[in-house]
Amino acid sequence: VQLQASGGGLVQAGGSLRLSCVASGNIFSINATGWYRQPPGAERKLVAKITSGGTTNYADSVKGRFIISRDNAGNTVYLLMNSLEPEDTAVYYCNLDTPLSKYWGKGTQVTVSS
Repeated sequence: VQLQASGGGLVQAGGSLRLSCVASGNIFSINATGWYRQPPGAERKLVAKITSGGTTNYADSVKGRFIISRDNAGNTVYLLMNSLEPEDTAVYYCNLDTPLSKYWGKGTQVTVSS
């Protein structure tokens, strides 16, 4: 299983970015797919996740600003980030939670300038 994340970059505060994560490989069942982020010198924490049933969960700090979604096939998950703040600066990681294991993609850097 491989996860390919893309869409990071440099944006001014108040701007928007959309991250994408494409999953490939032998994926038979998915519990949830999520985005985590890790600011410099800090722990990696959940930003948002979406279950196989479509239930979404967001960190309090991004509620109302970020939207997680997926394509119909379920292999691509998106994170639309609006009203970005300098505090959103971090490396963002895609995570795939299956009954057998959890998988991580390589991170994509998001930098928000003030």
